[in-house]
Amino acid sequence: MILVTGGLGFIGSHTVRALLDLGEDCVVAQRRTRELPALLAGERVAVEQADITDRDALLAIGRRHDITGIVHLAASYPWSPTPDTAVEATRHSLDGLLNIAQAAQEWGVRRLGVASTIGVYFGVQNDGPLREDAPLPLNAPVSIPTFKKVGELLNGFLADATDIDIVNYRISGTWGPLGHADPFFAAPALIHAAARGTAPDLSHLVRPAFAEDGIDLNYVRDTGRALALLQLADKLNHRTYNVGSGRATTNAQLAEAIKKAAPDAQVGLPTGGDTPPMVLDISRLQEDTGYQAEYDTERAAGDYIAWLRAGNKI
Repeated sequence: MILVTGGLGFIGSHTVRALLDLGEDCVVAQRRTRELPALLAGERVAVEQADITDRDALLAIGRRHDITGIVHLAASYPWSPTPDTAVEATRHSLDGLLNIAQAAQEWGVRRLGVASTIGVYFGVQNDGPLREDAPLPLNAPVSIPTFKKVGELLNGFLADATDIDIVNYRISGTWGPLGHADPFFAAPALIHAAARGTAPDLSHLVRPAFAEDGIDLNYVRDTGRALALLQLADKLNHRTYNVGSGRATTNAQLAEAIKKAAPDAQVGLPTGGDTPPMVLDISRLQEDTGYQAEYDTERAAGDYIAWLRAGNKI
């Protein structure tokens, strides 16, 4: 049985779905109670309410279930802490990761996979697909890649010291059902507006969106399947894997795909934008798991719009 922390969240739900499709039973740990999303309703999923920073509550899950592997997707970083809470928020974040590692050790799990982010590559020379062995700068502009880098270093130390198979998953920009607006790329907002027949509101973005802006954009159903394949692979040859599409998708390409599913969509964006897109090299993922994406941009846009128009809740 695979424990997925954050398993009822955006990427977590799709990872659980993919694990079930591959024949695994799953237990999900969520800090807050919530109902199973529609894609998991009626399935063999055990739900445990537990905060990963509560070590006793987390370890108790292993007394109720035979946990053989862990996919750790629950947030483990402080998001924009205030000056007077920064130290405690940092301690809270690291406690969560260390508790997960302790659980993996005590339960004797086969593999612990930990979510990281494409953001760890901020500042790396971007002249082609980014490989996992690229030297990373020690600093980061925001808290998420900062803590993911710290986590990757800790995971390497713990893997060596404890002989636990700990693997980092550097996940690219992900979009699709159950997703919300993202501050770093426009795709979710464009899709939601197209499904509603309204003009998109892009005021939440950290910078203006242009038609030529691109990103390694991966549909969440593919992301979840990639994580499931990494978790279940008989042998992994590396400790860090990029999880993405391996290609850049521009806003202009996305708009074209959206208009095929929703011809009246208001998805035009101004021209401009000169930031080279970050694209992940996914050859490790493909070689060690046989992964191939099932959703190109057109199929993903059509699937997402249909899902929203069917009245599904995000």
